[in-house]
Amino acid sequence: MKVMDIKAQLENDIKDAIRSKDELRKRTLGMALSAIKLAEIDKGGLLDEQGLISVMHKEIKARKESIADAEQAGRSGLIAESQAEISILEGYRPKPFSAEELENLAREAIAEAGATSPQQMGQVMKILMPRLEGRATGNEASQLVRRLLGA
Repeated sequence: MKVMDIKAQLENDIKDAIRSKDELRKRTLGMALSAIKLAEIDKGGLLDEQGLISVMHKEIKARKESIADAEQAGRSGLIAESQAEISILEGYRPKPFSAEELENLAREAIAEAGATSPQQMGQVMKILMPRLEGRATGNEASQLVRRLLGA
């Protein structure tokens, strides 16, 4: 799915969920679409690809945090619901990089920055982050760069 089509796809899928009376899907996609619209209002215009991906990441992250809270509170129903919402939202994210693809990007960024030690990690991350295009998290990238730089 092309990233710029995420919003249109969400709108179409909400209509389908309403027709099929799929309440979980309708609610989950509705919350994602609301988050996108709120981000557009905050920005004062339409979101670009990276903005849309970022909103979808935040929606998934919020549900993962809900799962952690629900586990502490022993609320298995909430855990199952949040996991179902995550699987619905995962379908709207770009395909993640394979470990090999991410490592190749990290090695290229290290070479461009001329980095040889962990102290230069910031320079590498500045080059690498825009290239991730939402297909890997900053945390995954920073752990890999740290490992490659021998930290």
